[in-house]
Amino acid sequence: MGAGMVLGFPMCRLKYLMLVVTLVTGRVVSAAPPALPQIINVSSYDPKERQRKGRSYSENDVTALRDNGAAGLIARAGKGGNLDTKCAAFIQSADRVGMLPGLYYRVQRHVDPVVQADQFVNRAIALARSRRWNAPSLLLCGDYDGDLTLSAILRFMDRVEARTGVVPVAYLENSTQLKQQTRAADRATRARLGRAPYWLALYSHESGAGPVFPAPGSPEGLVGQYRLWSDWTMWQYGGVDWARGASRPKVYQHGRWQFSPWFGNLDRPVERSVFNGSVRQLTGFWQRHGLRLR
Repeated sequence: MGAGMVLGFPMCRLKYLMLVVTLVTGRVVSAAPPALPQIINVSSYDPKERQRKGRSYSENDVTALRDNGAAGLIARAGKGGNLDTKCAAFIQSADRVGMLPGLYYRVQRHVDPVVQADQFVNRAIALARSRRWNAPSLLLCGDYDGDLTLSAILRFMDRVEARTGVVPVAYLENSTQLKQQTRAADRATRARLGRAPYWLALYSHESGAGPVFPAPGSPEGLVGQYRLWSDWTMWQYGGVDWARGASRPKVYQHGRWQFSPWFGNLDRPVERSVFNGSVRQLTGFWQRHGLRLR
């Protein structure tokens, strides 16, 4: 299947279609999640180790990701002052096979957020000028550690916007500290933060439970706990756990969101997200929050 196609049908026509999974006996066992555009996020840890038979990929060839339905790829540009070595190869490979390319930067507390924003923007601009691109824009995202202050997040956001004209997407962890801060923030701070589209992370309906907040249960529940956005824009539903030196998929499977632990016929786990809209809307979103490439 190519990007934008699910079971031979255009994704944009299937957004609200529920595909029923039935056993040979005819008993309905679950409903597949609505067909939404799939996005892969990668870092220098990718690709993970092979775990089963199937297709593979590398930073130099992501054809298997596209063929399994991925419409976009977001690569880590850096983390806490250090650049990612595979970033350029990943997004160039994505662009060659017709996937939308994007970058994220993991912002950490021990380095000034403006310094990290400058490193991120410098990297993005250098990559934008490095070749002739097929894609119209390079999505920009901030991945904010759960122990950051809102002021640090805003300093990173503001610096990226000041230098590029782009409000970066906000990836937030399922963090008690961040939820408490957004709930207590004044109206002006909330308005500034709310300009960034929300990319949430939730791999299980049971994760995130603690003494302050219960498990959010669903992406809508997590939106409600932050009390900042009216809805989510992207949802990372598939992540990776590490145990005894090996990776294993951790993927949301509850209610109507019955995602497979594996992405198509790939032979190893991948971190993946869905976009809350159609393929056409995804392209428009990429251009609004991306650095122009052509």
